[in-house]
Amino acid sequence: MDHTVFALIGTLGVPELIIIFLILMLIFGANRLSGLGRGMGQAIRGFKDEMGSSSKEKPAEAEPPRDA
Repeated sequence: MDHTVFALIGTLGVPELIIIFLILMLIFGANRLSGLGRGMGQAIRGFKDEMGSSSKEKPAEAEPPRDA
């Protein structure tokens, strides 16, 4: 892995994240960002629900073939 990229970027601390968030607020606006966050939350929640339900489901038992 090339560490020169990380050396150029540095680490992201709380002040940097706040600045990034403020820039996003200026570009997109509060309403659009809240809608985006809500949509992402619903998508993650749906993904978790589907992952949980698929592990709880029992495999369907095969029915014996009917004689025609």
